[in-house]
Amino acid sequence: MIQIEAYCGGVFQTNGYLVTVNEGEKRYLFDAPDKVADWLSSNDIESLDGLILTHQHHDHVVGAGALQEKFPCKTYAFCESSDDLTLAHRLEEVTGLPCSLDEYQIDEFLENQSELSLDGLNLEILHIPGHSPDSLCFRIEGQPVIVAGDVLFRGSIGRTDFPHGDHDALISGIREKLWPLDDELQVLPGHGPPTTIGLEKKTNPYVSE
Repeated sequence: MIQIEAYCGGVFQTNGYLVTVNEGEKRYLFDAPDKVADWLSSNDIESLDGLILTHQHHDHVVGAGALQEKFPCKTYAFCESSDDLTLAHRLEEVTGLPCSLDEYQIDEFLENQSELSLDGLNLEILHIPGHSPDSLCFRIEGQPVIVAGDVLFRGSIGRTDFPHGDHDALISGIREKLWPLDDELQVLPGHGPPTTIGLEKKTNPYVSE
């Protein structure tokens, strides 16, 4: 049995998702928005079994350092962390806000992997660059759910005007890798409310059929 809870935090209202397997036997977190460690503690969570990153833009990893200190666990991402991926300095220039990052560790790289098998949680990995070169979506096996990061939102898509953004790659990736999935599949995005593959295929103005 799998339970999913959403957390939203930080200036950019970034979503993180806590996946609980077998009534608390195992717990995995997708992405680390600001203060997510405090949220876990406030919900009486005492341990994590893994942190899985959809991509490493600042708002999705700003809580990773504190999380790893408070809840030591293995962390999975497409590749090693770098300022080129987090865009911390770029965000400081654009927003005028301090965008420093606590150091965090990536333990396993998912580049060129199509699946990730964890204890109680099996994931299909879809690499869909365009918003960020390391963007991954994770379909949860046995559940009608895909954690989409900033690839696809309700009525929108991830912005592609950041460094290394590629609008054409994002659109083609969505059409080639997400549209063939079940219309009923629930999409859990990195920002905003959930949606479904079918709804976005019909109504998303960027990629609707």
